Amino acid sequence: MLDDVKQLILLFNETFADFNTELVAGEDEPIYLPAGEDRVKHQIVFAHGFYASALHEIAHWCIAGEQRRQLEDYGYWYKADGRNQQQQLDFEKVEYKPQAVECGLARAAGRTFQVSVDNLSGFQSDRHAFAAAVEEQYQLYLQQGFPARAQKFMTVLNKANQALVEVAND
Repeated sequence: MLDDVKQLILLFNETFADFNTELVAGEDEPIYLPAGEDRVKHQIVFAHGFYASALHEIAHWCIAGEQRRQLEDYGYWYKADGRNQQQQLDFEKVEYKPQAVECGLARAAGRTFQVSVDNLSGFQSDRHAFAAAVEEQYQLYLQQGFPARAQKFMTVLNKANQALVEVAND
């Protein structure tokens, strides 16, 4: 299983060097920061050095189009933990696709994927229904193809994971 965050960062940064984008371990909340006056490269900052957070933020980047990648956090609203019912349902409407991509990335890295409703102290929606929506989108991506950058990175992760498995079996 590919579980070294430093290796994940290296693989991402090498794979997508031509996108002038780097994966960065952050201290607090994740955020996407486009290049600008105060930074040379676009930065995908993931939370607290967590591997799952890195995969999740990479998934958002893989889906974001060129114009969205020029905006902080891709121009999306984000309300942290504590969302009310409507806010949570709005969150889930846009979150199932990135989580389906995250699922593909996790599996390519040999890791288990867990959906996240990301609202521990707010409205508790039907987690099973959300998980089903994520799985349905994942299956659709398997049939119709993942977004190009996601597929590219899944291939890289799969190769790196297979190399680790081969070394472990020697």
